[in-house]
Amino acid sequence: MSDKKNFHFVGVCGTAMGSVAAAMKAKGFKVTGSDKNVYPPMSTFLEQQGVEIFSGYKAEHIPDDADVIVIGNAISRGNPEAEEALNRKLLYVSLPEVLKDFFLRGKRNIVVSGTHGKTTTTSMLAWILESAGKNPSHMIGGIPSNLGKGARFTDSDFTVLEGDEYDTAFFDKRSKFLHYLPEVVIMNNIEFDHADIYDNIDQIKLTFERLLKVVPSNGIAYINGDDPNCRDVAVDAPAPVKRVGLGKMNDIIIEDIAYEGSNSSFTLEGERFTVPMSGEFNVRNAAMACCAALFSGLTPDEVREGLIGFSGIARRQELKGEVRGIKVIDDFAHHPTAIELAIDALKQRFPCENLWVVFEPRSNTTRRKIFQVQLAEALSGAEKSIIAGVPDPEKVDVDDRLDPSQLASDIIAHGSESWFIDKVEDIVIHVAANAKEGDVVAVLSNGGFEGIHQKLLDALGK
Repeated sequence: MSDKKNFHFVGVCGTAMGSVAAAMKAKGFKVTGSDKNVYPPMSTFLEQQGVEIFSGYKAEHIPDDADVIVIGNAISRGNPEAEEALNRKLLYVSLPEVLKDFFLRGKRNIVVSGTHGKTTTTSMLAWILESAGKNPSHMIGGIPSNLGKGARFTDSDFTVLEGDEYDTAFFDKRSKFLHYLPEVVIMNNIEFDHADIYDNIDQIKLTFERLLKVVPSNGIAYINGDDPNCRDVAVDAPAPVKRVGLGKMNDIIIEDIAYEGSNSSFTLEGERFTVPMSGEFNVRNAAMACCAALFSGLTPDEVREGLIGFSGIARRQELKGEVRGIKVIDDFAHHPTAIELAIDALKQRFPCENLWVVFEPRSNTTRRKIFQVQLAEALSGAEKSIIAGVPDPEKVDVDDRLDPSQLASDIIAHGSESWFIDKVEDIVIHVAANAKEGDVVAVLSNGGFEGIHQKLLDALGK
């Protein structure tokens, strides 16, 4: 692709797509793009960078002189521009291919992978490197408070990437992270997820095994040594592997964990570190970030300073507001394990008589009944929970779909209070009428949930 000059991005307003499109423009390429949802802030950002954007998908949006069509992960067959690219026999590629050829080759790339904790760990590591003056490029699925944006590309030798095991494009079903040319891989954990593209845990383990096979011999993989799935996929890894965890069988042991308010401290190979986040899972995330930063050449003092200065990520235990002594928290957790860990961390951070959890089963996996039992066990850790209706239920066959009413009944059987309330408006009414001073209301969803956070704050204020 090095001889190509004109790029057209289909699905340009996604965070990663838009950031890469703008970076390609900054490199001197002609860049255009289209999306069905063209609105600020991404549309404004792209226009400021000189990227021409078309609203909606039409064959005629592809310029006559386009050399390369970059097709986003959300685009499927039937999209008018994808069909036009195929019919005109144009060169079409995925976003990870563009990243590999124009931004990652020859760089020191650190890929953070795993079912849980990718966004947090990637953000911590990017900030530690930034704090140490390394000016890293990064691509993250959330918005780190310190960095202000989910993606940027610099002239630094370092690139920190959130490595997603989701597939690359409709024409490339390999995981995105297999394109990222890692020098360092962090593997936080491996569980079953993404039920829309994986049939079982063995398929997921296979793609992580392939990730380890592309780590060079002068690189390293840090895996969660307490996770049997991580240990399994690393058995025949050709590159160096270090197991990191709490158990004594690990190569690097996380020791002397202490919690004080919103801070968590731990010792790693004789060095003491503190992360301004609560919960054991954030200690594990921080330990992985520290290992990768030290491998990258930072001193323990540089790592310490960066880690203590980390200010979190939007939608990870984010306090949205407090009204009448009732806190409303936003959290991205949606997998049963993540929910259980989030509840534990929230109880540690906000000791209260009643922790309310409002859960939206929105992900492709939690819409299905795969985790019907596990979700009840996880959510029963909160004193009170509300289960919302399954969004777009028609997308999942009724025989495979989660039963939210049964989920609420199962939580009650575990000894906690729970309600199935289908609509956001009715959820808001119920919480506003029943939450009391000192309660914490945590909203768990991987989507916007119809702006429920502000609706809750407004209703509580009345």
